[in-house]
Amino acid sequence: MLAKRIIPCLDICNGRTVKGTNFVNLRDAGDPVELGRLYSEQGADELTFLDITASFEGRKTFTELVERIAANISIPFTVGGGIHELKDVERLLKAGADKVSVNSAAIKNPHLIDEIALNFGSQVCVAAIDAKQTDDGWRCFLNGGRVPTDRMLFEWAREAQEHGAGEILFTSMDHDGVKQGFANEALRRLSDELSIPVIASGGAGAKEHFRDAFLEGHADAALAASVFHFGEIPIPELKQYLCGLKIPIRI
Repeated sequence: MLAKRIIPCLDICNGRTVKGTNFVNLRDAGDPVELGRLYSEQGADELTFLDITASFEGRKTFTELVERIAANISIPFTVGGGIHELKDVERLLKAGADKVSVNSAAIKNPHLIDEIALNFGSQVCVAAIDAKQTDDGWRCFLNGGRVPTDRMLFEWAREAQEHGAGEILFTSMDHDGVKQGFANEALRRLSDELSIPVIASGGAGAKEHFRDAFLEGHADAALAASVFHFGEIPIPELKQYLCGLKIPIRI
C-alpha cells in the first residue's frame, strides 16, 4: 500500500499566508517562505501553495514568491491560482513547482487538463475542486468559492480524470476552517469511484480527523492549513500518531 501523505497548504493573499473559515474572514498566518521551510524540515510529504485571489482578481500567481519558497524546501511543491494556459504552467514549473493545481480555469475549459497532461504529464496536473452541499447535491464553485456552477462534484471529478488529471484535490467549503473533520462520506465515494489519488481538504482540527480521512474517507492524502500554521498539530507528532495506528505513513 502506498504511504498516505500529509500536506500543509499555504493560502496566499497579497504575499502573506492567510486562513479563514468557509472561505471568508481571512486572517494572517505568517510568512510563506518561513512556513514552507519549517514544514519541509518537519517532514511534510508535500507543500501546496494556492494564490487564493488570483482567479478572482484576474492576475497571475506570484512567480517570485514561488521561486523563493521552492529554494527553501526539499519536498514536492504544488502551486495553484490564476493558471489559465500552458505558458502559466511552464512559468511555474521553471520557478520551482513540481505540480500545478487548476480549478476555475479547468471547469471553464476542461481541455486545459488535456493540454497540461499531454505536454508535461498527468503527474503534473492536480484538479482542485471546491464544492459545497446544496439541495441537489455537491455543487462545484469557481473563483475561490464565490461563483456557483452547474457542475456537480462526482461527475466533474470523473471528467477531470478522463481529461488526464493526475490527482483530485477536493475541498469541502462547508467544512473549511470549521475544524470538525473532513467530508469523509464524499471523500470515500470519490476515492472509490476514481482510479487517481484523492487529496482531502477542509475540516482538520484534530489528529483523529486525519485518521478518519484515511480510514473512513479512503483518502490518499490529507491537506490542512491552520492546525499547522498556528502550531496546533505538529507534523512529526501527527505522523507518529498515524504510524501507531498502522496507517502507512513516511516518518
